[in-house]
Amino acid sequence: MEEQSTKSNEPAAEKVMTFWDHLDELRAHIFRSLIAVVILAIIAFLNREFIFDSVILAPSTSDFFTNRALCKVGEWLSLNALCIDDMKLEIINIKMSGQFLTHMYISIIAGFIFAFPYVLWEIWRFVQPAMLENEKKYSKGGLFISTFLFLLGILFSYYLIVPLTVNFLGTYQVSESVTNQISLSSYISTVVSVTFAVGIVFELPILVYFLTKIGVLTPDFMKKNRKYMFVILLVLSAIITPPDMFSQVLVVLPLIGLYEISIKVSQRVYRKNYEEID
Repeated sequence: MEEQSTKSNEPAAEKVMTFWDHLDELRAHIFRSLIAVVILAIIAFLNREFIFDSVILAPSTSDFFTNRALCKVGEWLSLNALCIDDMKLEIINIKMSGQFLTHMYISIIAGFIFAFPYVLWEIWRFVQPAMLENEKKYSKGGLFISTFLFLLGILFSYYLIVPLTVNFLGTYQVSESVTNQISLSSYISTVVSVTFAVGIVFELPILVYFLTKIGVLTPDFMKKNRKYMFVILLVLSAIITPPDMFSQVLVVLPLIGLYEISIKVSQRVYRKNYEEID
């Protein structure tokens, strides 16, 4: 009888976590992530001149690396639209607390970007106990790839799409009698939204992986609708770049490559799911 009672208590020793236990665990991961973001945001706040002069406002000047490189390419190809050597954006502040609040906002954004790998790792630590052994092994690689793709998207957007967007929208005129005076909040909003949007778009292979894994997406569907997706990408690149073919191609090619990679990812996951069913 004692042996039976001992055996019956063994499963109880491996206590299943309740909803509140999971909530406490999640709260701990979120708290650590916020601490990392706050610490890095404070560091960014204290380095105001570098963050603003060398990073945020740099794409609006003709001395920016991409602007100088595009100007040289434009001279070589005889495309004057690529040369951004006379861009003079007049950025103004129209609110009493505008510059201080912008400083705070950008510091938090910078803190999140720098802390993103750690935040993603904390999310993985929370989900990891519910994974199977083989899933844990592959998820570590997925964690690295997700971080890499996001940061690659951020860099791609910052060094290519942001300068083209700022130059086109900041210098566009409906009439020579209308002068552009860009508010600081409008400029910051454009730079941040474009940068983050592309960073998220670069996570497309990861999204495709999970959608294919749960059966929502198939590689045949992606192949069948490839031409429609290419049109969407071309329209998107035409909106955010100057009105010349070279700039549009320069932006759309990496996005098309990303879509093709996503198809390969979907094929691999779909084939693996099919083998498991068999």
